[in-house]
Order: sequence, then C-alpha cells, then structure tokens
Amino acid sequence: MANWGSSLLMKLSLMLSLAVVAVANNGDFHLFYFVQQWLGSYCDQHGEKCCYPPTGKPSADFSIYGLWPYYNDGSFPYNCGSGNFNEALLKPMQDSLRREWPSFTCPQIGRKFWVHEWNKHGTCSKSILGEVAYFKAALALKNKVNLLRALTSAGIHPNNQLYPLRSIKQAIARGTGFHPWVVCNRNSQGTSQIWQVAMCVDRTGNKLINCPFVPKGQGDCETKIKFPSFY
Repeated sequence: MANWGSSLLMKLSLMLSLAVVAVANNGDFHLFYFVQQWLGSYCDQHGEKCCYPPTGKPSADFSIYGLWPYYNDGSFPYNCGSGNFNEALLKPMQDSLRREWPSFTCPQIGRKFWVHEWNKHGTCSKSILGEVAYFKAALALKNKVNLLRALTSAGIHPNNQLYPLRSIKQAIARGTGFHPWVVCNRNSQGTSQIWQVAMCVDRTGNKLINCPFVPKGQGDCETKIKFPSFY
C-alpha cells in the first residue's frame, strides 16, 4: 500500500511539473526579432541552390526573412494553432511583399513562403497583430531599417572582402540607432560570411528596441567575415 501511494505521489508530481512547464511555455511573447538576409550569402552557402522569384533578379539589397516573436528567455513559440491564412487580404500589398519579402528557394515556393511564415510565426503573435497588420509591420520595418545603407556609409561594401564583425555591428548600430545580432553561414570554401541580421522590435511590431538577449541556438561568426557580392 505504501509503495502504491508513493508511486501515485510520484506520478502526480510529474504531472504537476509538466503542467507548470506547459504554462510557462504558453506565456505571451516578449518581443519580435525582425530578420533580414543577404541573397549573396544565402545562395553561396555549401550545398545551396538559388532560384530567382518570378519577378526576376531583385535589386541588390537585404530582403525580409521573417518577423519572429520570442519569449523573454530567448526561446520562441511556433505553430500556434490555425492561422486561417487569407491571401486575398494581402493583395493590396502584394507587389511590396514580392519586392521586399521574396523567396529564393528551388523550386520556387512564392506565396507559400508567406503562408509558412504566418503559420509558423505570425500565428503566435495574432493576439497583437492580425494577418494584415503582421505583414504591414514587416514591410514598415524594412523601410525603417536600411542595412545596406548603414554598411556602405561606413565603407563596408558587398565586394567579397573580409570585414571585422565588430565593425559591421557598429556600422549597423550607428545607422539604425540600435544594436543588431548577426548570423553567419559558410560558403562553399568554408569562409564565414554575413547572412542574416536581426533587430529587436517591441510587442507592437512598430518600435525598434535594443536586444535583451541573443536567441537560443544561434551560431557565432568569425571575428572577420566576408560580405559577398549580390548573387
């Protein structure tokens, strides 16, 4: 009887622990990470093949990669239920999305990229931003955060040269007023190169803020990284 009671107590304790974890993980998000990527680095990474969107080769610039909600411990929610994605709602901004938030995968997935981003990330912020507001916020942030201008103004150009990571971060901070985090990948020769740049945004999706933490699972760049030419 004592053993049965002890076993039951252990099971109840385990269930309570799991419930606490579930509550903690289902808390509301803390901020957004607005992420942009450089096409040259995406297409030049080992084993990757690129395809231009139907609109053709875009002009040389960073493009939107995502607007991702995060918890205050650096983890992030995803796939938060049915998103009920309605493409018709995005028609007024479709040209802007094609220009600023294109997909470069092969085969081309086009609008499916937006569907994916909304279902995986946007649904986790819909208590604050509905579908239209979510995509409008991303486009407005892209207009506000001009990474290429910040870098070139500091003499850092996409010319296949190596630049100190510190200088890249400082240039973006000066150009935007806020500190970024930078994600690198490696090209086919194994060289570390700038790939993604993210800025922190408050829960409204409108106001840039300084990042309180680095997201979990993000790899470090080398102290000097390549800024490859646009693909």
